[in-house]
Formats: sequence, structure tokens, C-alpha cells
Amino acid sequence: MKNKLKIQRAIHDLTQDDLAKRIGVSRQTINTIESGKYIPSTALALKMAKTFGITVEELFQLEEGD
Repeated sequence: MKNKLKIQRAIHDLTQDDLAKRIGVSRQTINTIESGKYIPSTALALKMAKTFGITVEELFQLEEGD
């Protein structure tokens, strides 16, 4: 699964730590999601999308084989 988390953080001028604090997770969680090593729960994906004012589908995209 691909994501645009890093791009959205840059657009909104947020560090991984800033985003983590806003949605109630650790900075390491944000890092592992950005690197594609961890797929967030539906609730967490919704929180992230809401923070950026976009849909979950705009933030996360399925890749072939997912």
C-alpha cells in the first residue's frame, strides 16, 4: 500500500512528531507508516486524513498485489 503521508506533512508543515501528537500515536508509528512497513487501522487512517482535510483514498492507495 502506497501513501502520501510525507507529502501531506510537508504541505501542512508538520514533523512526524507533530502529526503523532495530534493523532495520539508515537513518532515511530508515523515513520513506519510512511516507509510502508505498517498499514494503519481504519480509525488511524481516518484520523490522519481528517487532520489533512482529505479523504483516506487520497492519502492511501492500493498497489497491485495488495
